[in-house]
Amino acid sequence: MNNIKMAIFDLDGTSANTLENLAFCANTVIGEFGMEPVETNKYRYFVGDGSRVQMQRLLAYHDRYSGEKDEAFLEEVFTKYLAFLSEHCSERVTVYDGLPEAITSLRKRGIVCVVFSNKPHKQACKVVHDIYPEGTFAEVLGQSDDYPRKPDPTGALMLAERAGVKPEDCLYIGDTNTDMLTGKAAGMYTIGVLWGFRDREELEKAGADAIISTPAEILNYC
Repeated sequence: MNNIKMAIFDLDGTSANTLENLAFCANTVIGEFGMEPVETNKYRYFVGDGSRVQMQRLLAYHDRYSGEKDEAFLEEVFTKYLAFLSEHCSERVTVYDGLPEAITSLRKRGIVCVVFSNKPHKQACKVVHDIYPEGTFAEVLGQSDDYPRKPDPTGALMLAERAGVKPEDCLYIGDTNTDMLTGKAAGMYTIGVLWGFRDREELEKAGADAIISTPAEILNYC
C-alpha cells in the first residue's frame, strides 16, 4: 500500500452529500407528471448507476415504468430531469465532515486526487467546483457518451493513465456496490465508505478491500 499515487473518489455519497439535492430535483420533476414526492431516504437506493437508471427506478416505484413499453415516458421524464438538474445540481449539497482535511493530507503526500461519477459530466464538474476550493481535485470525470458508465472500469483507467499512474497504485473510494465493482474491474484497491448512501453489507458483498467510517481512515491505506 505504500506505492499509492492516486485516489479516485466517487461523487454522490462519497465526496459530496447530494441526497437532499437528488430528492429535491427528482421530486420536483415527477410532480409535474402528477406523481407524489418520495421521501429523501429512499433515494439512497435509486441512485448510483447513472441519472437515467435513477429515474427508471423512481418511476418503477410509482408503478409508471415496467419495461420497454414505458421507454418513451421514461425518456420524457428523464429529459426534464436533466434540464432541471443542470440548473439546480449544487443546491442543498454539502461536504462530509473531515473529507477536505483528508484530501489535503493526501495531496501533501503527493497523491493525485480525482473524482469519477455516474452523474452527468457537466453537473459533476459544477458540483465539485461549487463545494470545494479550486484545485482540490486534479480532474473530475462524469458520465458521458464517450465511455461506458460505472461499473465499467474504462473511466477509472483513463484517469489513471492520464496521470501516469498504474492501476495497482490507485485507491478507488466509494459508497456503493457499483463503486466497488468498478475499482475491482480496474485492478485498484477498493475502499468502501460508511458515511454515504449504502451499508456495510452491500460493500462487503461487492468485495471491498477495506471499509471505513471516517475520511481520516483513508490515510491508513497510503
